[in-house]
Amino acid sequence: MRRVVKILLWSLLTLLLLVVLVPIGVGGYLLATADLMEPALQVDTAHYEVQLSADSVRRVGDNSLRKNEYGLWEARIVGTAQERGAVLGLLARDLIEFQERVFVDAIYDLVSSERYVRFLHKLVRIFNGRMAQHIPLEFREEIAAMALSCSHRYDAFGSPYERQINYHAAHDIGHAMQDYMLVGCSSFAVWGTSSEDGELLVGRNFDFYVGDDFARNKLVLAVEPSEGHCFVSVTWPGMVGVLSGMNERGLTVTINAAKGALPTSTAMPISLLAREILQFAATIDEAYAIAQRRQTFVSESLLIASAEDRKAAVIEKSPEKIALRYAEEDRLISTNHYLSETFADEAFNRENIATSDSPYRYARVEELLSRYAPLTAEEAAAVLRDRRGVGDRAIGLTNEKALNQCISHHGVIFQPEKRLMWLSTAPWQAGAMLCYDLNQIFANDKTTDRMLYDPSLTIEADTTFLALDYLRVVAHRALSKQLREALDAEQPIEWDLCDSLLKNNPHYYGVYDLVGDVAARDGAIETAITHWQRALECEIPRLGEREAIEQKITDYGTR
Repeated sequence: MRRVVKILLWSLLTLLLLVVLVPIGVGGYLLATADLMEPALQVDTAHYEVQLSADSVRRVGDNSLRKNEYGLWEARIVGTAQERGAVLGLLARDLIEFQERVFVDAIYDLVSSERYVRFLHKLVRIFNGRMAQHIPLEFREEIAAMALSCSHRYDAFGSPYERQINYHAAHDIGHAMQDYMLVGCSSFAVWGTSSEDGELLVGRNFDFYVGDDFARNKLVLAVEPSEGHCFVSVTWPGMVGVLSGMNERGLTVTINAAKGALPTSTAMPISLLAREILQFAATIDEAYAIAQRRQTFVSESLLIASAEDRKAAVIEKSPEKIALRYAEEDRLISTNHYLSETFADEAFNRENIATSDSPYRYARVEELLSRYAPLTAEEAAAVLRDRRGVGDRAIGLTNEKALNQCISHHGVIFQPEKRLMWLSTAPWQAGAMLCYDLNQIFANDKTTDRMLYDPSLTIEADTTFLALDYLRVVAHRALSKQLREALDAEQPIEWDLCDSLLKNNPHYYGVYDLVGDVAARDGAIETAITHWQRALECEIPRLGEREAIEQKITDYGTR
C-alpha cells in the first residue's frame, strides 16, 4: 500500500512539474531571454532642426512632411537607415504618438482589465522574442532611430524601440485573429486586352480595421534610400513596413492575408518582407527570390506587378511553403485564399475556401473585371468601391462579402509602366483618389514646396455613396453599438431602435441577427425566430455565422 501511495505521489509531482512548473519555467526563460536586438545608433537628434514654413510644411534638410487639403499626409525622406528613421521620427512625432495612443486604446477596448493587458504584453514579448533575428539590420536601425522621438507614455509595455518593432507585427497578429475580421483584403491586376491601353493596371483594398481613428492619418511616404530603389508606400505614422507600394522601377507590392495554423512564434513581419521586396527588387523573379530567403510566421499572398515583366504574379507564402502563381490570362485576382497547386490540398486553405467570404469576393472581382474590360483607372476605382454582391445582389452595407465594406484603411490603384499611383481619401474608398507620379516625385528638385500629388489626374469621389449611403453606414454602426451595449448591460431596449436599425440597412443579415437577439432576450421567441430566419435569407459572410444563427433557431424553437 505504501508503495502504491509513493508511486501515486511521484506521479502527481511529475504531473505538477509538467503541467505547471515547466510552462512557468519555460515562459520565464523565454521572457528573460527575449531580445529584439536593438541596434547601437550614432544619431544625435539635437543636430536635426525641424523648420516650419508659412504653408505648414515641416522640413529637415531635403526631408519634408505636409498635410494636403484632402487630409493625406505626404512625406519625403532621404539618406541612410538611421538618417531616415531619425528624420521621420522628428517630422511626425505628434502623428506617431497619436497612432500609438489609438492602437493602445483599441486594445483596452477589447480587453478592459489593466492586469490582463499587462499579461498580454508579456505574452507578446515572449511570442516576438526571436522576431528581430529575421529582420535586416537596416530596418531595425530605421525603426530604432525613429523610436528616439517616440513618447515614453507607454514604457510600461516596453521601450519605444520594443513597442515600435512589435507594432510592425500588428498586421500579422490581426491576421492570426482573422475570425475577428481585422484583415480581409481584395486585389487584382490586368494588362493586355484586359486594360484600356494594354499596360499594367493594379487595384487593391487594404481592409485592416482598428477603428476609424487609426486610419485618420494616412501617410504617403516617398523614400530615397542610400541603398536600393526609391519607392512610395501607403502607410501610417510609425510604420516603415510596406502595405501597398510602388518603386521607381515600376514594381508594385500589395499584401493579402491567407488562412494557416496559429503561429507559435514570430519570424519576419510580412510588411517588412514587402518593404524589402519594394526596396531591392525590380522584377517578379527578384521579388520571389527575396521571399524565398525570408521566413515569415503567417500565411500571406503578395501580389507583385512588374513594369519590366509587363505582367503580375502572386507569391503565396506560409511558414513552411512558398509558391509563385501566374495568371493563365491577362488578369490576376487575389483575395484571402490560395489557388496554386502547392497549397491546393492544404487543410487550412480548403477550410478557408469552404467557410469564408474570400471566394465570394474573388467571384465578384471576376464579374466586375469582365463587365468593365478593357479596364481604365476610373473603372478600377469603381471595382474597389463596389458594395453589391455577385449578380449585383443587394447584400447590405458593411457586409464582409462586399469589396467595399466601409472599413478600408486605403484603396490604391497603380499604373506601373507609367509610374502612377492613385490613393483614396476619406471616407474609406469613397473620397477623391489622388494621383502620385513617381517620375515627378523622384525628380532632382527636392526643394519645392509643391504637393506630391498631381491634381490634374484626380479620380472624382464616389458622390452617389456620399449622398445616399455614407450617413446610413454611420447610423448603422451607431445603432448596432447601442443595441449590443444595452444587451451586454442587460438594459431595457426600445423597439423603435430595432425598427430604425432594420429600416436603415434592410439587406444586411447582421441587423436581423441582432434584432433577433434583442427579441429573444425580452422573451419574444416567435419574433426572434422570424428575424433569425430572415437573416438566413441574406448573404452571410462565413459558414460559422450561418451555423450559429441556425443553432439559435433550433435551441429556441424547442423551448
